[in-house]
Parts: sequence; C-alpha cells; structure tokens
Amino acid sequence: MKLLVCISKAPDTTSKIAFTDGNTKFDENGVQYIVNPYDEWYALVRALELVEANGGSVTTITVGTAADEPTIRKALAIGANDAVRIDAPATDPYFVAKQIAEYAKDKGFDVILTGKETIDFNGAQVSGMIAEILDLPFVSLAQKMEVAGNTATIERDVPGGSEIIEVATPFVLSAAKGMAEQRIPNMRGIMAARTKPLTVVPAVSVENATTVVSYELPPAKSECKYFTADQMDELVAALHNEAKAI
Repeated sequence: MKLLVCISKAPDTTSKIAFTDGNTKFDENGVQYIVNPYDEWYALVRALELVEANGGSVTTITVGTAADEPTIRKALAIGANDAVRIDAPATDPYFVAKQIAEYAKDKGFDVILTGKETIDFNGAQVSGMIAEILDLPFVSLAQKMEVAGNTATIERDVPGGSEIIEVATPFVLSAAKGMAEQRIPNMRGIMAARTKPLTVVPAVSVENATTVVSYELPPAKSECKYFTADQMDELVAALHNEAKAI
C-alpha cells in the first residue's frame, strides 16, 4: 500500500491566543505548535497500522514553511517513511488542498488520509477539496477502516448512528476519533527521524479563495457563583433570574 497522510500544525491548547494587524492576522509570537491531533493520532497512526499489516509505505505531506519542519519530524519519529513539504505558508483551505492535489495527482497513492479537521480552525474543508480536485471518492468522519486488496471497509459517523461502506482505492478519507490510538515516539524513532527524507517542493501558483476580514476572541468567562447547602432559595432565585440558556 502506498499511503499519503496530510499533516498540519496547530497551536498547543495552552497557548495564549492574540491577533495583530487590526485583528486580521494570528500572532505567532511565543506560540508552541504541535502536530494537529486528528492528523497525528488517527490518520497517521492508522496509516502506519495498515502498512505494518499489509506492507507498503507512508508519506506525510505538509503545506508550510521551514518553521513547520519540527512538526513534520515528529510525524517521521512516529513512523512515517518520508515527508514532503510544499514550500508555502498555509493560507486558506483551497490553497492547501490544491497544493496537495497537484503533488499527489501522478504519484499513485492508494489512500490519501487527513484528520477530520484542525483544532484551530475546525473547518473540515481540505480533505473534501482534495477529493474533488483529484476526482476521487471521499469518505468523511471515518472511525474504523480495514483494507483487503483494493477494497476498504469503513465505518463512519452519521447523524443518529454509524454506517459501514465499501470503497475501492484510490480514495480520500478524513479520520475521526476511534480510527486509532495515539502513539508516543520512542528514542529510536526520534533519532531515525533526523535522517529520514524530507523533500521540499515549490508551490504551484494558486489564488486564495478566501481572505480573513477579522478574528475575534470569545467573550471572557463570567465568574462562578457558589451556594452552600442552606442557600437553596438563593440558588433557585439565581437559576431563574441570572442563569443563561445554553
């Protein structure tokens, strides 16, 4: 099997979020980045499991600058065979999808895997766009996947339950929780990642489909109000008069 896993970076959830240039740009100063968990824990690990069971290779692909290479090396340390970096900042979803599709179109990948979304933008757009550009079947929100020959059996989340489908390779898949379990890179993997191939490819010319008008932080959380066991009347009054519906 020849698998391509799309890897993106995301701010660590403990990072302080701020914006610059009139709230039109994300302020990266002091931000610690990690591999997007949906890409790492589910898409990448399941790809590695499939190759371990069936043979083949796992290549990761990232649209980003040299500053993204530490997160790329993390994916290599977990077990990917090699990596590709499209040399351009990841601007909007269409730009990213187009770059990945242009690279993958003639490489003969059996499956292109992504996480279901990134934890910073939560857009869930790139994987579907890749499939559309390449004219491939697309399976979203996959929770389980088994492959036999050139046919994959996939269980995916749907409103009110789940469904099981079959799809022939090649196809594009977005992985959700349940697809695999997180792997922690060991020292041997970390050392090997330093010498694994990381190919830098120039970006193709693509215009962004969207532009950022502004970012806005969510409202600050209000203070908690506490009641003791003998303040039931006050609690009921507060629930009636002060509590907001969610």
